[in-house]
Amino acid sequence: MKAEIAIVGAGYVGVPLAQVFADAGRSVVLVDVQADRIAQLNRGESYIEDVSSEELKRHVDDGRISATTDYDLLREVDAILIALPTPLSEQREPDLSIVLSATAEIALRLQKGQLVVLESTTYPGTTRERVKPLLEESGLTAGRDFHLAFSPERVDPGREDWTTQNTPKVVGGLTDGCTKRAIELYGSAVEEIVPVSSPEAAELTKLLENIFRSVNIALVNELAQLCDRMDLDVWEIVDAAATKPFGFMRFEPGPGLGGHCLPVDPFYLSYKAREHDFYTEFIELAGKINQNQPQWCVRRIERALNEVAKPTNGSNVLLLGVSYKAGVGDMRESPALKMIHLLRALGADVSYHDPHVPELIDLELSSAPLEESLAAADLVCIVTAHPSIDYGEVVERSSLVLDFRGVTRGIQSEKLVRL
Repeated sequence: MKAEIAIVGAGYVGVPLAQVFADAGRSVVLVDVQADRIAQLNRGESYIEDVSSEELKRHVDDGRISATTDYDLLREVDAILIALPTPLSEQREPDLSIVLSATAEIALRLQKGQLVVLESTTYPGTTRERVKPLLEESGLTAGRDFHLAFSPERVDPGREDWTTQNTPKVVGGLTDGCTKRAIELYGSAVEEIVPVSSPEAAELTKLLENIFRSVNIALVNELAQLCDRMDLDVWEIVDAAATKPFGFMRFEPGPGLGGHCLPVDPFYLSYKAREHDFYTEFIELAGKINQNQPQWCVRRIERALNEVAKPTNGSNVLLLGVSYKAGVGDMRESPALKMIHLLRALGADVSYHDPHVPELIDLELSSAPLEESLAAADLVCIVTAHPSIDYGEVVERSSLVLDFRGVTRGIQSEKLVRL
C-alpha cells in the first residue's frame, strides 16, 4: 500500500501519531535513522508504551504503517510531518541540529504540492526563519509550490484519557492556504482542530502551555523548601488549598522536572526573547529553581541520614522510581539521573528499583529486586511514584523512607520523612 503520509522521527510523538492516522484509514510511513527501531516497527513490535504491539502489528499487517531509513520514499507522499527531538546544547541554548539536518534531507526530495508540518517543540520563528529557507533550497516556494505549517505535539506519555486522537490539535500555516491544507490532513484523524493565525502563534502556544506548568511547579518547589525550614507539611497545605473550587489549580512539588518539554521550553523562549532585547526573568527564575531541585533533594537526603547518625559516604541509598513520570519508562531529563550522580559524588552506594526501567546502561545499574533492596537500604527515597508499588509495604519493610512525591500521606511512622 502506497503511503500517503510520512512521519520523520519514530519516537514518542511519531509512533502514536502514525497509529492515529492508521486508525483513521490513512497509510503512513515512519522514517528514522535508527535501523534497529525500523526493524522493530516492521515486525510490529512497539517500544513506545502508548502504542501496544498488538495495535502496531495489526496496522503493519494491513499495510497502514510501515517504517524505513530511506528518505527517498518522501518523494511519493502527500504530507511530511517532522517529529524530531529539539534538545538543549551544553550551554543550555536551543539545539535544532537534528530537525535542520532532517529538513535538508526533505528539501532534496520535496515535491510540488506537498505539505510539510513541523511538530517539534521550538521557539517562535523556527518554521519561517529556519525550516522554510532550507526547504526552498529545493527551488520550490513555500505557500505557492508547497504548503508549510507548524502544529505542536501534545503527547503526555502514559495518559489514557487524553491521547493524540482526542487532544485538540493547534495548527498555524505560513499562509491561509497552508493552514487549510494542514487542517484537512489532521482533521481526517484528530477530533478537534484549533487553527491560529501563523506558525509563530502555534509555536508560542506550545511554549506557553509548558512554561505555565514549569512556573507553577517552581512555585510549589520553592514553597516546599520554605515549608521544610518552617517545619510545615507542604502536602497538607497543597491539599487544603486545592479544596478551593475556583481561582486555584493544583500543582505538586517533587525532585525536579523531567521529560522533553518542561525542563527545556523555558530556555527556548528565553533564547528567542533576547533577540528582541527582552529578558524573561520570571520564566528564567522558575527554570533555575526547577533545575536546582535535585541538588536540594540530595541535601535533604544528607540531612535525613545525618538525623539517624549515618554519613552519606558509604550509606546504601535506594531510589524508588527513576523515570521522569509515574507509570512510564521515559528517562528523558529525569531528575533521578542528576540525583544519582550527586549521591555518588558524595560517596553513597546508590541502587534503584523501577518496574518500567530495567537498566541504566550509562550508569552501569540495573533495577534491583524490591524486597531485598528495601531490607538492605539505609535510606529509601521515593523519587517517582509508580502506581504498581505498595508504599505502605515500602515503609513497613524499610529502616528509613524519604518521600519526595507525597504518596505516603496518611501513613504515620517514625521511619518516614516527607518532602
